[in-house]
Amino acid sequence: MQMEREEIKEILPHRDNMLLLDEVKSENGTAIGHYTVRGDEFFLKEHFPGNHIVPGVILCEILAQSACILLKDEITGGKLPVYTGMDRVRFREQVRPGDTIETRCSIKKAKGPFYFAEGTASVGGKVCMSAEFSFAIVEG
Repeated sequence: MQMEREEIKEILPHRDNMLLLDEVKSENGTAIGHYTVRGDEFFLKEHFPGNHIVPGVILCEILAQSACILLKDEITGGKLPVYTGMDRVRFREQVRPGDTIETRCSIKKAKGPFYFAEGTASVGGKVCMSAEFSFAIVEG
């Protein structure tokens, strides 16, 4: 299953500047997302002038958003996925305008409204960041 931006909006509440996925698909329990950094994003404006680098926290957000396809059946009726934690976050390479980020993440455990995942973000086959993260599905 593959989803484009308009379909992703049916799952995630993010809009405009905060929807950081161009597409996402599910393959054998793994979410694979893509986002091309245009260069005009709000988070690049002053990070850093003349030497734009995607902030690490934005890479974390892109990774988490890509997990949405794995939980599309749970995120219904106004429910929201919200971050509850991040562990073992590592940044290995810089991401710059023009780069296409590919995320790969999977859900490792679920308990109640909580989901525990792990994933990576890569550019050109090189891992830029990796993390374990958790979130909860809550009433909106």
